[in-house]
Amino acid sequence: MIPSGWLTRTGAGALLALLLLLTLGCSRDVASLLFDGVPAPPQPDVFCAPWLAAKQAGYSSNGAAKKNGTPRPQTSVHPPFQEKKCDDCHDRTKQSGLVAPKKELCFLCHDYIIKGTFVHAPAAGGECLACHVPHDSSYPYLLKSERAKLCSSCHAEQRLARGLHEKVAKANLVCTDCHDPHTGSNRFFLK
Repeated sequence: MIPSGWLTRTGAGALLALLLLLTLGCSRDVASLLFDGVPAPPQPDVFCAPWLAAKQAGYSSNGAAKKNGTPRPQTSVHPPFQEKKCDDCHDRTKQSGLVAPKKELCFLCHDYIIKGTFVHAPAAGGECLACHVPHDSSYPYLLKSERAKLCSSCHAEQRLARGLHEKVAKANLVCTDCHDPHTGSNRFFLK
């Protein structure tokens, strides 16, 4: 037989425990009191280990196989990525997974890029990924491809100074040797 008042005391105790949990949330003290023995969440390098292993095994960050299945050499690495400061750019609580909208993200740190009289359209529109990759690259400055080929991937139109550009190309100069790819004081972004 259950003693009288036991159910009332048990229900009150459960209600008190529930209120305590709701009031204090998951503070360190309550978590320690209620969840001793539950392991702490993994450190970022452990959390990202499967992704890094897949990347080093011959897959890019989006899962695509690399050329010939061999990892590409890293010429440039974004410092927050190298320092495992993923939270500088990424936020798992947001649907986009980023701390700011994609077109604004790079400017949180790189706002100097678009200061000038004339601004290259991709830079002005926050389309940094048109030329750069966010984590690491085989090319300098986190570029998507070789400097000599990058501009012509978008700029296929006839050059205004065609003869000059042909001479420059024969001299193994690239567009960015004369033009700033982000901003400039004239409409041709000459340095």
